[in-house]
Amino acid sequence: MNADERRFAVLRAIVADYVSTHEPVGSKMIVERHNLGVSSATVRNDMAVLEDEGLIAQPHTSAGRVPTDKGYRLFVDRLAQVKPLSAAERRAVQAFLDGAVDLDDVLRRSVRLLAQLTRQVAVVQYPTLTRSTVRHCEIVQLTPARLMLVVITDSGRVDQRVVDLGDVISDDAVGQVRTLVNGALVGRPLAAASAAVAELPNTAPADLRDAMIAVSTVLIETLVEHPEERLLLGGTANLTRSAADFPHSLRQVLEALEEQVVVLRLLASAQEPGTVTVRIGEENEAEEMRDTSVVSIGYGPGTVLGGMGILGPTRMDYPGSIAAVHAVARYVGEILAGR
Repeated sequence: MNADERRFAVLRAIVADYVSTHEPVGSKMIVERHNLGVSSATVRNDMAVLEDEGLIAQPHTSAGRVPTDKGYRLFVDRLAQVKPLSAAERRAVQAFLDGAVDLDDVLRRSVRLLAQLTRQVAVVQYPTLTRSTVRHCEIVQLTPARLMLVVITDSGRVDQRVVDLGDVISDDAVGQVRTLVNGALVGRPLAAASAAVAELPNTAPADLRDAMIAVSTVLIETLVEHPEERLLLGGTANLTRSAADFPHSLRQVLEALEEQVVVLRLLASAQEPGTVTVRIGEENEAEEMRDTSVVSIGYGPGTVLGGMGILGPTRMDYPGSIAAVHAVARYVGEILAGR
């Protein structure tokens, strides 16, 4: 191998050893552990060049070196292909996700699975409602004065709401309400659907007007985006296992996770289905995330419904994390496509 390839092999060895041991890596360790076929002196020279290029750095108290954000970035960019999950891991992922009963369950399971596979914090964004359209609204009469509305979107999201009418309504009237509501909703994106529903009380027959006001009020609440419902987190405790990886402040990272907005912005950049995005350390705009790396991807059945990924210290198993995020997103897309 030429000098460039050999230096990259040294960088790769430093990344691998530092990720697994959390100890700075010295030339002697590289020669002993990684069969590079060169002397300790050559490795020391290569390390000096890598340090000059800003790819590795020397912590004050140690003779060894650790990768910098720039070093991790080069390592990630040169991962020739994503190491796929093993057949056993793939079967486990499939079996776990296939057991899900609805979209909420699929996403909850995805978060648990990603946190277990990567031992990092897993994040899944609910399908952004702005991109969803209404597939159907079922209206069921629970009692003569009480209805249940079931709104189903093309992303598989199902919202159920109960409407108290305050007055008795006939079966025929329920049928008319159902027809009018579906005429306004079906096939429309959510924002347009909620605007159309707001008009219904004005255009409904006089005898249905009161019922329509009650129904449309509840529907509009259902259709409007609820930002607080938009993120699922799992495995937050995994961060505390590696508190030493956050020299500035682990508390900052935990607070940012609670705020969600920062994380939603990170996931919003993952809008290519099937393409994993890796943001390392300083590449994260939010200051409180500068000690973290985020591996994310868009998921969905062809069109991207939302983002998912993992977040952890910059010292992470990038090949394994990328493979896990890629595999789980693919299965979630397949499940949603089949529903």
